Amino acid sequence: MLAPFLIMLREGLEAALITGIVAAYLKQTGRMAWMPAVWVGIFLALALSLFVGAGLQLISAEFPQKAQELFEAIVGLIAVAILVSMVFWMRSAAKNMKATLHDSIDHALSSTSAQGWALTGMVFFAVAREGLESIFFLLAIFQQSSGPAAPLGALAGLLVAAVLGYGLYIGGIHLNLRHFFRWTGVFILIVAAGLLSSSLGALHEAGLWNHLQTRVYDLSGVLPVSSLPGTILSGLFNYEEAPTLGQAIIYVVFLGVTLYLFLRPVETAKAAPPQAERRSLA
Repeated sequence: MLAPFLIMLREGLEAALITGIVAAYLKQTGRMAWMPAVWVGIFLALALSLFVGAGLQLISAEFPQKAQELFEAIVGLIAVAILVSMVFWMRSAAKNMKATLHDSIDHALSSTSAQGWALTGMVFFAVAREGLESIFFLLAIFQQSSGPAAPLGALAGLLVAAVLGYGLYIGGIHLNLRHFFRWTGVFILIVAAGLLSSSLGALHEAGLWNHLQTRVYDLSGVLPVSSLPGTILSGLFNYEEAPTLGQAIIYVVFLGVTLYLFLRPVETAKAAPPQAERRSLA
């Protein structure tokens, strides 16, 4: 439950920040009459995300067993790619997000025709990106989880994100967004490593990967997935009681590389040293 909660909290807060920045800028510039176009873009993005999620879920239900395993692996790999790109994009883009959105709003409203559609389209693409990211992640999690805990966690994350977003907009809540996105980013990379490992296992079940199948360890007698701690660890980090060598290698390598790249200090451009003056020989 905690993994979908934190992911949806982060995704929902990103969408809320985008909406809040747009609304605040329209208010500051005396263009609040365009807010209905913003809401249209938001609702269209939500509708698209729900439609894509429902369509993928219905399609996968008709697959035979091996095809379902392959679909689970593909969705897991897409979710990993999206989660990693989301984490690193926010790491680099958060600093300039406000200025970028302001420029996009000015550009959308600068034309004399179809201003409303331009603003709607800008908001739609910004929010739809967050929604589609969430859909692929939730599909990957729901396929590996049973019961209502994961959906309830995702819903709770969205609700908390909406409250925080509104509080940030009106100025009643102060949140260190840099630390928030940094540490949730670390958690997301750990979750992504587990999804990648599980996707490799699904590829084996689908008959497409049969290498490095030696069991690294077997904790089924000590910490089985069916136990309460095992269920919690499985829901949080895709814990497996008896991973294969291939799964262990890809988990460790992926997590080591991504955490190193994510946590290393952001390099700033150094000023070029002044050119030495040339002395003329008399």
